[in-house]
Amino acid sequence: MKFISWNVNGLRACVKPKTDDSGNVVSKGFEAYFKELDADFFCIQETKMQAGQLDLEFEGYQSFWNYADKKGYSGTAIYTKHEPLSVAYGLGIDAHDHEGRVITLEYPGFYLITAYVPNSQEALEGEVKPRRLGYRMQWEDDFREYMKRLDAQKPVIVCGDLNVAHEEIDLKNPKTNHNNAGFTDEEREKMTTLLNSGFIDTFRTLYPEQVTYSWWSYRFRAREKNTGWRIDYFIASERLRDNIVDAKIHGEVFGSDHCPVELELNL
Repeated sequence: MKFISWNVNGLRACVKPKTDDSGNVVSKGFEAYFKELDADFFCIQETKMQAGQLDLEFEGYQSFWNYADKKGYSGTAIYTKHEPLSVAYGLGIDAHDHEGRVITLEYPGFYLITAYVPNSQEALEGEVKPRRLGYRMQWEDDFREYMKRLDAQKPVIVCGDLNVAHEEIDLKNPKTNHNNAGFTDEEREKMTTLLNSGFIDTFRTLYPEQVTYSWWSYRFRAREKNTGWRIDYFIASERLRDNIVDAKIHGEVFGSDHCPVELELNL
């Protein structure tokens, strides 16, 4: 089975093909990439949509959407070729479930979760730590417990923008970004705790030394210079380790400040 995850940074913008000033095609648009990647499961984060704003269906797929209460913010979706046994939205915790960040599909042999983890955001003036770091830490603990509860029943596959570069290999400039949002000691430690709780980073499992990024700032021509971060993941239950066929990061796909990531499993 083939799984794709992509933070589209606004699906309505991403869906349109883009050209540069010379008329060269920069992005083929979401629909073209969706069909080319031809996944069993296509998970999306940061849709930035409300219900009814975009009619985007594909033959052979069902889709499930979780919208944020706030317009133009956050949001997740999953397209799937496979009828789920059940669908759940959010974590079942009111403090977390107004931003459309989590969708869980249940299948006979596994759970699939798409997640858009809250960004801890830049520090306020005069402060050292990112301003939403405290909330982020609570979210991490609650999400990990949610994953562990599901994992006790059957294997779990989590994908999405997890908004953390776990190790120094996962971003271009680790020293100058230390304590910035997404590379604080606290966020990195939460990822370590998660991976020590019976889960694996599927890409790093296969490619422990490969330097590949999934997000680049829109500023300073970062993507052109490949000054990026790897913050988009497929995390899976440890017992799925031997089921991994391949993991990929599709840096050739444009249309967002993130690129799609892929996991192929024998299931």
